[in-house]
Amino acid sequence: MHTPIYFDNAATTFPKPQTVYDAAALAMRNAGGNPGRGGHPLARRAGEIVYHARETAAAMFGTEPENVVFTGNCTHALNLAIHGTLRQGDHVIISALEHNSVARPVAALAERGIITYSAAPVFPDSAETLDAFASLIRPQTRAVICTLVSNVTGQILPFREIAALCRSHGLRFIADGAQACGVIPVTLADGMDLLCTAGHKGLFGLMGTGMLLSRGTVPLTPLMQGGTGSLSNSLRQPDFLPDALEAGTVNVPGIASLDAGMQFVQRFGISHIFAHESALCEQVISGLRKIPGITVFRHADADYAPVVSFVHERIPAPEIGEQLAARGFCVRAGIHCSPLAHSSLGTETYGTVRFAPSVMNRPQEAEHFVRAVRQIVQ
Repeated sequence: MHTPIYFDNAATTFPKPQTVYDAAALAMRNAGGNPGRGGHPLARRAGEIVYHARETAAAMFGTEPENVVFTGNCTHALNLAIHGTLRQGDHVIISALEHNSVARPVAALAERGIITYSAAPVFPDSAETLDAFASLIRPQTRAVICTLVSNVTGQILPFREIAALCRSHGLRFIADGAQACGVIPVTLADGMDLLCTAGHKGLFGLMGTGMLLSRGTVPLTPLMQGGTGSLSNSLRQPDFLPDALEAGTVNVPGIASLDAGMQFVQRFGISHIFAHESALCEQVISGLRKIPGITVFRHADADYAPVVSFVHERIPAPEIGEQLAARGFCVRAGIHCSPLAHSSLGTETYGTVRFAPSVMNRPQEAEHFVRAVRQIVQ
């Protein structure tokens, strides 16, 4: 039995820093009260943990603590943003690389006749991509909703330029930062109105964590109503953040882990994380391109986060993924919950094999990975 080598960090990071595990365990053992639901010491201690995490996130992403909404994952955050802002007759623009966490809620609203939408193709050239978005703007267009980084190829979209385009046309910009936050520099100062992200990927929190980050300027209609610990004598959901969007008990151990993960990223440095992970990707790309029949989805004119997708001309991606798993390598092979992206790549039948390292991985592991792919192909 091989000791697993984990290269599936675009799905969730593993392992986590020790401080993340410690923070979650400490919260479960020492802060077992329900934050905002009582004045006793354990409730207060839990509330302090949650508020400290809000402060950490606010400082990291350029907003105020009250504009940090904790969610169960990035999909949850995106649904809050999409359903909370769009109205009857709105038109929205998404990219042709979207994960289903954007594509499905948008398509569901369109199927119900509430909105219409268009998908902008994404090119290696940023100017061409920007022109594609601009060409789809209509009088009814209300928002652009798109990923900052493709979860399939790692391509970085020109999100700052897209934000400027939105400002010039009075559009809202809702961003999916699941593959970007913690890996490339991203803050609300880049121009997005709502930034949605996973807590368990580049920010190293536990699974079951995510955030919706706002500049506080966009009204959001809650998807859920319920207990918040505030205005409890009213049957109306509070209309202020974060309470308006945090109905029910929050995940205190998860939030504590996310706080520790964000602090780890800040101590280590996003630039160092990006450089380390990108070097591993370049090492793997160089090795894969020497293997006959392998196609790597990287273009010289585009910018990429540390994610690599590849296919073989003969062997379907899921089969390569299974054989890699048998050799002890954890990767994801298939459609990656992104059929739009695979349609754009022409890989909609079997998908691709995705290599996604973290700062915890080492060059020797990348070398072993390339060797394993070569053995499978041969």
